[in-house]
Parts: sequence; C-alpha cells; structure tokens
Amino acid sequence: MVVTRFAPSPTGYLHIGGLRTALFSYLWARKNGGKFFLRIEDTDKARNSQEATDAILKAFAWLGLDHDDEIVYQSQRDAIYAKYIQQLLDEGKAYKCYMTKEELDALREQQMANKERTRYDGRYRDFDGTPPEGVEPVIRIKAPLSGEIVVHDGIKGDVVFQAEDILDDFIIARSDGSPTYNFVVAIDDALMGINEVIRGDDHLSNTPKQIVVYEALGFEVPKFYHVPMIHNAQGKKLSKRDGATDVMEYKAMGYTPEALLNFLVRLGWSYGDQEIFSMQEMIELFDPKDINKSASIYNTEKLDWLSAHYIKNMSNSKLEALLVDFGVTLTSRDKKEILLDALKERAKTIKELANLIQEIVTPPSEYDAKAVKKVFKGNAKEILEYFTQKLQDAQELHLPTQYHELIEAVVNEKEIGFGKIGQPLRVALLGKMGGPGLDVIMAVIGKEETLSRIAKALEANF
Repeated sequence: MVVTRFAPSPTGYLHIGGLRTALFSYLWARKNGGKFFLRIEDTDKARNSQEATDAILKAFAWLGLDHDDEIVYQSQRDAIYAKYIQQLLDEGKAYKCYMTKEELDALREQQMANKERTRYDGRYRDFDGTPPEGVEPVIRIKAPLSGEIVVHDGIKGDVVFQAEDILDDFIIARSDGSPTYNFVVAIDDALMGINEVIRGDDHLSNTPKQIVVYEALGFEVPKFYHVPMIHNAQGKKLSKRDGATDVMEYKAMGYTPEALLNFLVRLGWSYGDQEIFSMQEMIELFDPKDINKSASIYNTEKLDWLSAHYIKNMSNSKLEALLVDFGVTLTSRDKKEILLDALKERAKTIKELANLIQEIVTPPSEYDAKAVKKVFKGNAKEILEYFTQKLQDAQELHLPTQYHELIEAVVNEKEIGFGKIGQPLRVALLGKMGGPGLDVIMAVIGKEETLSRIAKALEANF
C-alpha cells in the first residue's frame, strides 16, 4: 500500500510550490488506494505560528484535499524523539559532543584559512574522558566516514553522494535536548509508515542525512521523488509578484479550487496533450515517475485560461454560491439565469464575474468622458428619447429577445445603423462602452430601471 504525506512547517503561509507537492502526494496515495497523511512540523517553537497552521488547514479544506487519520503535530512527540536519541546513545551510534560554539567557530576559521571544507572534526566521536564542566552537550550521530550514500529517486534516478564530501557527525539533538529537523523527519516518516516521499528537490541535500538516521535505527528507507522547483518566466525562483503567495490569496483573487488544482498538476506533469483534468482523472492518470526532470514555468495566462474554462462550464447555482464571498447576492430567478448565462462566458475569475455583475446591477455614478464625447453627438439624444417612448409603450418585456426586438424597431423606423442607438444607450445604462449585450442588460435591470438610467443620461449636460 502506498503511504504518502505532506509535512509543512507552520512558520509562514502555504505557498503554491508546497501545495503542488501536497497534491502530487495526495493523487499518488488515492490512485493506489493508499493513505495520505498531514503532519505539521512545528518543532521550531520560536518561529511557529498558530495562524500559519490554521491557514494551512483552511487551504486544504477549501481545495477538498482530505487527509487520512488525525493530523500529526511534531511538537507533541518529544518523548518519542527522546526515546530514539537514547537508543542511539545506548547502542554507540550517537554520542555527546561538548564542543563549544567558540571552539566550533575557531575550527571553521582555521579550515577556511587552509581552504578546507568547513566541517565538524569528530573530536568527541570516541571520547571517553572527563566531560568539561559547564557545557551542555549536543548529541551527534555517527555518520559514515567513507563510502557512498545512494538516494534511489523516482524522478532523478539514482543520486550518489560521497559520504566524506557531504557528511560529518551532524547534530540530532541540540544542547537543550530539542531534536533537529532531519532526525525527527526520518523517525516520523518511519513510524507513520510513509513508504513514498514526494517533495521539492530543495530537500535533496537533506536526504542522505535522513538515510543515515533510517539505517542507524533499523528503519526501512522510503522511495523518494524529488520534484524540480517552479520558476517564473525568466527561469528564476518564484517571487510574490510571480505567484508565490499564500494559497488562500488565490481564493481571494477569485480562482476556483478546480482551476487551481488543474493548473498545479500540469506544472511538471503531463498526460499527452491533455490540459483539462477533473480530480478523478488526475487520480486515475497521475504517476510521479512521469514528473519532468526540469523546473516548471509558472504561467499566469494558463491559470486564467483554465479558470475561465471552469467558470464557463460551471452550473449557475454553484456560481451563485461562490459569488456571495464577493459581495454579490442574486435575487430574481429568471434574471439570475439570464445574467449568469451571459457573463460567465466573459469572466476569468469569480471576482471578475462579480465585478461584471455589479457593473450591470449598479446604476452608473459617472460617465466615461471619452465615451460620452464619441457617442453623444448629432441626434443621439433625440434617438434615445424616441427609444424611451417606445420602451414606455411596450407591455410585455421580460426576455432579452423582447428588448432586442424593441431596439431593432427603432433602427428600422429611424433608418439608422445599430450603433446610432446602441452606443449612446450603452453609455446611458453602464456609464461606459463595453459589456454584454444591451438586451441582456435591460432584461436584467428591468424596464423601470432602464428608463431611469436613460432619463438620468438625458438630463446630464453632455
């Protein structure tokens, strides 16, 4: 059974790169009928934030990424880590190091002066003398001094590290007894039964150290997949401007979970030329061995395209529910259908859809000067007054087609082009050019509101 996990540190927001590795881990577990666990790595008490933890959980809830069993919090597992530290000490696989910070700094300065790689020199590795007074020791693990450590990676293939080049006897517990990152990650993955680890390749340098811990404790080493980073269009690390922002900001910007997850799954993974994936398709088709070996490029235009696709194909009832978060509560059933059917073809995000709706249902408070200058000339006001009379006389006006017939009647009777009535009418109704069909606008706001907006425009001193 495949068992994966996502293990964020609650020291900041959940960003887009972290969410992608979470999604990959989730899909692989679900495809194989396995387990997907969530672990909060909150051992850094000085930097941890409950707000950050809450934001991570909110993001998972919004996206619908359900995890198995209860969330594991590392901060609640100190006794477990202490047990394994003592086990390694008892077995002679770890030792107490009494080297002071001043001594370590002096050693590093000397090594740098000699143009040597800075590393701990192992002076307490086999120490059996009297410990110096007043020094609280750290605990170091006995790492191999020679040979190779091979990371069997499902994306990169076998990655070989020379022990003498990358390892010294690294610290597994600080002088205050608190365990270090690489130590607790290996223990938790082993005890939670994690057998496949999908994570960013910025963790690759940590993996040999974790393998040392696994092997020292007799744990089975999991299969690793180190996923290349997401870069911006210039091939550099993502900044906030590029999209490396809090996942919940995507909700605030009006993107839907479906669009965001579809966007993320295609950042580094593909299935032929297919672009649109439902969650079920992602689960059925995803395989981490198909993840690209090179970095992915973040493309806002692709996200907008996907978002527009999902909005266009979404039911009006679901759109209506999503719009509430953006201050739009629709009323009349017929008008809701007319409005949403017309506007969801034009919007890239729910926020943009909300703005388009507000532009229609809210009377204009001002008029675009360039548009007014362009369209309110010649007999424009006379044509609008004639249209007003026709509108007042009309009895049955509910559907866009009925309003369209009314406009056509004015065009035919006045023997004018459609723009002669359409452009000034649009400015009168919206205060600007652009927007959906005039017949849709009038059907949504109704006869009386249409007359009111035209009257206000005619009274203005254009």
